[in-house]
Amino acid sequence: MPDGEGQHVLLRIRKRNTNTQWLARQLARFAEVPVRDVGFAGLKDRCAVTTQWFSIDLAGKAEPDWSALDSEDIQIIEAVRHGRKLRRGALRGNRFVLVLRQIEGDREEIERRLYQISRKGVPNYFGEQRFGQNGSNLDQADGMFKGKTRVRDRHKRGLYLSAARSQLFNRVLAERVRNGTWQSVLPGEVVMLAGSRSFFTVDTLSEQIEQRLASGDILPTAPLWGRGRSTAQDQALALETEVLQEFQSWRDGLESAGLKQERRPLQLQPKDLVWEWIDEEALRLGFFLPAGSYATVVLRELAAIATVKKTES
Repeated sequence: MPDGEGQHVLLRIRKRNTNTQWLARQLARFAEVPVRDVGFAGLKDRCAVTTQWFSIDLAGKAEPDWSALDSEDIQIIEAVRHGRKLRRGALRGNRFVLVLRQIEGDREEIERRLYQISRKGVPNYFGEQRFGQNGSNLDQADGMFKGKTRVRDRHKRGLYLSAARSQLFNRVLAERVRNGTWQSVLPGEVVMLAGSRSFFTVDTLSEQIEQRLASGDILPTAPLWGRGRSTAQDQALALETEVLQEFQSWRDGLESAGLKQERRPLQLQPKDLVWEWIDEEALRLGFFLPAGSYATVVLRELAAIATVKKTES
């Protein structure tokens, strides 16, 4: 929550057709501060209508008239003082309201699928937007890892590294979905405590572990590749090794870039999932997702049984 005082101003902004980083640069220019003095907790979808907080360090500067920034695509909702800069990763999550129009499919089956999603979740894939248009970020990453291209721009280099790391995770998850184990604990599985980044390796399967899995207390994971030895063992490690063996240059490249071995849950559980039929072909969905997860992967599971010709958010 904002402090109400301090050298930073927190702006709550509603935007559409606007890239988060582009808007950060515009705020810096408007406030006449370096871009490094503008903070935000995460990136938002460019095309959707989104609400996001930004911080601007105004130490020793007069506060400008923020309303002058208002436009068709940008509206300043609130401005309040705060003692600290917003940092990347400080975001707890995002709440989504989506309207799906021109839906074709059996209405009862769609609602059954939504109920199943609310109870059991969906595979926690990284969304396609992570990989750039037509997978261009992956092509760039592959070029970097094979020594064909050199990327000097730190931001672009970070995007390409993140895309490659995410693709390796998706490959392991896809295999777990294919063999039906993405919601199961394998021998040697690394499980994460729900709602935290704490994890441990399951040496021996037991009734207690199965109960904790069923209750949602623990979640199976796959690697976010980087330096360090994998904490997976036994069958879980063997599966991950087999899936990723063809990506040796990518794994080496991620390790050389200094990224550290981490884990990510295989399962994504939308919270407070609600839905309402607006008419015979339009459905409104609302749900909350933790930071780092994608609404598009929730819609992907729904699209398996319904055709959606148009979406709005």
